[in-house]
Amino acid sequence: MQKLLFSFGLVFTAFAFISHGQQPAATTPQDAKPRPKRPGVTTAGVKIPITKLKPDAVFSLPGVPDWLAIDEHVWVSNSPKNTVHRLDPKTNTVLATIEAGVHPCSGLAAGFGSLWVPTCGDTAGAGKGLVRVSLKDGKVEATLPFEVPDSEGGIVTGAGSVWVMTDAKGTLTRIDPATNKAVAEIYVAPGSYTVAFGDNTVWVTSTEKSVLTRVNARSNVVEETIPVGPRPRFLAVGEGSVWTINQGDGSISRVDIKTNKVVATIEAGIPGNGGEIAVGEGSVWVTSFEYPITRIDVATNKVVQQFYGDGGDAIRFGLGSVWLSNLRAANVWRLDPKRIVATLPE
Repeated sequence: MQKLLFSFGLVFTAFAFISHGQQPAATTPQDAKPRPKRPGVTTAGVKIPITKLKPDAVFSLPGVPDWLAIDEHVWVSNSPKNTVHRLDPKTNTVLATIEAGVHPCSGLAAGFGSLWVPTCGDTAGAGKGLVRVSLKDGKVEATLPFEVPDSEGGIVTGAGSVWVMTDAKGTLTRIDPATNKAVAEIYVAPGSYTVAFGDNTVWVTSTEKSVLTRVNARSNVVEETIPVGPRPRFLAVGEGSVWTINQGDGSISRVDIKTNKVVATIEAGIPGNGGEIAVGEGSVWVTSFEYPITRIDVATNKVVQQFYGDGGDAIRFGLGSVWLSNLRAANVWRLDPKRIVATLPE
């Protein structure tokens, strides 16, 4: 998901350090470079205006709803409000808004009875850490002294642990939820920020080195370092593969879990910071600004639908639905995947 340059006066200040793609620090001339143009795919009959897609539910969340996590509820971070929201999928209502540290950032993860919320703190650097929120009553249970190296990152649970990158040098930290203490530090490629879990493995992308690292969750051993597309960032595991968004050229790399080989490179036309990816019901779901949903058919490794227009920035698949954070519109959509598949181009 991505930071953006916004033209609505003072609103820019709120957006500038909370959406995916920019750290909550003073910008530099390099940070201010315009992102690459996103042309989308060139395949005929694939592009569809997002206005043709009708959500099953819309959750209005004033502020900047962003990162998503799913257990029996759906959780959404809201950085300028210093909160997370709990959405009820049974009633399609907002059940609670919970204070969760200073500027939630760099992903959300649910597990071990808690929601795990990295925080990026204020502009003076205070308030950084990992906040643990009870899934039962929404109370903050602890604030752990683990800082994320970039607001455009991720956190994951699996194999009895919480996994998060804790510096830009490549330190993957394994946290025991029983003690809230680090029990291992595994060194992967520098410039690694985002993690995923699957096949009893922690998968880590290095945006700096353009590789995907495979870490055995039983032994904490780095088993493979796999070259993928340029500047991979967000990733998802499903359908026997790991899928990475490559911010350098806007492509998606598909890595076979059994062989550790790239078996497909799928041109999606969405280069630049931000974006997110999920897998479910035979499709890979990708979001970015300008193209809120790009759907890839896992059977053919082809983009079969690309919705263009306003919206998007975070996406998850769970509870039978696609969940899309529309950061600029301050809402979250719930979408039936069958409804998406059935939407035809103009």
